[in-house]
Amino acid sequence: MAEAMKGLHRSHRCTEVTNAHIGQEVTLMGWAQKRRNLGSLIFVDLRDRTGLIQIVFDENDIGTAGFEKAGKIRSEFVLAVTGRVEKRGGAINENLKTGEIEVRATDLRILSEAETPPFPVEDNIQTKDELRLKYRYLDLRRPRLQKNLLLRSKVAAAVRRFLDQEGFLEIETPVLIKSTPEGARDYLVPSRIHPGHFYALPQSPQIFKQLLMCSGYDRYFQLAKCFRDEDLRADRQPEFTQIDMELSFVDIDDVIDVNERLLAYVFKEVMNIEVPLPIPRMTWQEAMDRYGSDKPDTRFGMELKDVSELVKNCGFGVFTGALANGGSVRGINAEGQGGMPRKKIDALVDFAKGYGAKGLAYLVINPDGTYKSSFAKFMTPEELDALVKALDGKPGDLLLFAADKNKIVYSVLGALRLELAKNMGLIHKDEYKFLWITEFPLLEWSEEENRFVAMHHPFTMPMEEDLDKIDTDPGAVRAKAYDITLNGNEIGGGSVRIHQNDIQEKMFELLGFTQEEAQERFGFLLDAFKYGVPPHAGLAYGLDRLIMLMAQEDSIREVIAFPKVKDASCLMSGAPGLVDEKQLQELELEVKKEEE
Repeated sequence: MAEAMKGLHRSHRCTEVTNAHIGQEVTLMGWAQKRRNLGSLIFVDLRDRTGLIQIVFDENDIGTAGFEKAGKIRSEFVLAVTGRVEKRGGAINENLKTGEIEVRATDLRILSEAETPPFPVEDNIQTKDELRLKYRYLDLRRPRLQKNLLLRSKVAAAVRRFLDQEGFLEIETPVLIKSTPEGARDYLVPSRIHPGHFYALPQSPQIFKQLLMCSGYDRYFQLAKCFRDEDLRADRQPEFTQIDMELSFVDIDDVIDVNERLLAYVFKEVMNIEVPLPIPRMTWQEAMDRYGSDKPDTRFGMELKDVSELVKNCGFGVFTGALANGGSVRGINAEGQGGMPRKKIDALVDFAKGYGAKGLAYLVINPDGTYKSSFAKFMTPEELDALVKALDGKPGDLLLFAADKNKIVYSVLGALRLELAKNMGLIHKDEYKFLWITEFPLLEWSEEENRFVAMHHPFTMPMEEDLDKIDTDPGAVRAKAYDITLNGNEIGGGSVRIHQNDIQEKMFELLGFTQEEAQERFGFLLDAFKYGVPPHAGLAYGLDRLIMLMAQEDSIREVIAFPKVKDASCLMSGAPGLVDEKQLQELELEVKKEEE
C-alpha cells in the first residue's frame, strides 16, 4: 500500500545536492528511473525535474524491513528517501551533474506504485509520436521535454521582467469575442443565452489592444492564448501563445528599439547568448530578390542572382518565354557540388516542381573549366560564360536556374537554397541570426477572391510616401509593417496602425468592404477612434515558435505541454468529443447525422 507524506518534508531537489552536502542528511522525492540489485546492495537512480541522483540501499543503514521494501521498487515508483550524502563508492559518472556523489538511504517510503510504462521514460527513445502523445504525462517526465518547458517558463518570466521595467502594463483581453472573419478560420462557441448566436475565440488580441491605446494605457503587453482553425504544420497549432504588445506615440524605430533590447535581454538571461545590436534590417523586396523568401535564413550565403538581362535574347525558349510572360530568370550557385550524380540533380528538379516549377535548368562547371548543362546547346559560349560570371562560378560548382513568374521563381529557389544548405551541412544550429524585414507590400492580390487582401491586417498604415499610389497603383503601396526573423523563421510581426479616419476608410474600400460591412465587423473600434486616438504601433511574437528555435527542436509540439496532432485532436484526452443531447438542446443545436 502506498504510504503518506505525514511528517515528511523534501529538503532538496535531486541535482540541488552537491559535494558541499557530503556528510549531511537530505530528504529527496521523485521517481525511480532504474533499479540495480547486487544482492547486498540495491542501487536506485532517483529522478525529478532537475535530473538524477544515485541512491544506495544497504541493509546495515536502512534495516531489514527497509531493505526488503527497496527490493520491491520498480521503474516509475514514486519514492521519498532520507539519507546521508557521500562520495561515490564506485566509478564517477561524468555524464551526471551528481556523478561524484550518492545518498546512502536511512529511510524509504514508497509514496506510489506504478505499472510498467508503455515506453521507457528516457531520452533518445525510438517511440512513435502517437504513443508519446497518447501518454503525454509520461512523455513529459523525460529530461528533454522538462528542459524545454523549463526554458519556456524562464523566457516568459524574463519577458515579463523586461517589459515591466520598460513601463508596459500586463492587461488581459477577452477570450470570448465577436467573430470578424478576415484571415484564418475562427473557432466558434455557441451562446446558450442568445440562441443562434456565437462567440469566436480570438485569433489575436488585435482590436482590443488598439482599444487599450484609445483608453490611454500607452504601453500594453500580454502572454495571450490565440486560436486558429487552420491546417496544422510542424510549427503550427490550433491554440498557441503570443507575446503581444502595443505602444502609443511611437513610430517604427521606437518599436524596433524596444524589441531588439527585449530579445537581447531574454537571450542573455536565459541562454547566456549575446545578441549583437542593432539587428540588421532588410526591405521585403531585397529579401525576396536575394533569398527568395521574406524570412531568409542568413546563416549561409547561396544568394539568388537575377540573370534576366543576360538571357533575354538567348535561344533557350524556357528563359525567353518566362521573360515574355512578365517573369524573370534567376539562379543560385551550389558551390563545390559539380560532382553531384545525375540522379540527385533529377531529385532536385522534382523538389523544385513541388514548389510550382515546370523544371530546373542546371550548369555544371567541370574541374577543367568546361561546362556540362541541360541547356548549353541553345546558348552561345559567350552567354554561358556570362551566366557563370554572374553567379561567381568556379570549377566544381553546380549552377541551378529557375524561369517563371517572379512569385514561382522566388518560391522555388528560396526552398531549393534551404534544401541544398541542409544537404551540404551549411546550417549550424548553434548560430542565432536575427533579421528585421521591413516595407512589406500593403496588399496582395487574391486570385480566389478576385480582390486585394491585406498582407497583415486592415489596420496597417501605408508608408506616407506611397499614399498617392493608393488609388492609381494599390499593389505598389508599401506598408509600415515589420517582421522579426530568426534563422529563416518568422518569430514576430507587427505594424504601425492607421489612426486617421480617411486612410482607414480608404483601406476598407480597397479591401472591398462597404461602409456598412466595415461598421458591422469593426464598428466598436471605428467608434472608439472618434473620441481621440493616439498614433500607435505594435508587435506580437509566436512564443511557441521562439522557444522551439531556442531549444533547437524541429516541431513546436516539443515545447508545448499538451499539444494537438495534425487533425487538431488531442490523443491523450480524446478532444474534440461528442457532447450530451441535453447540452445540445440547451444551446438549441442539432448535430446532423451523416446519411449512410
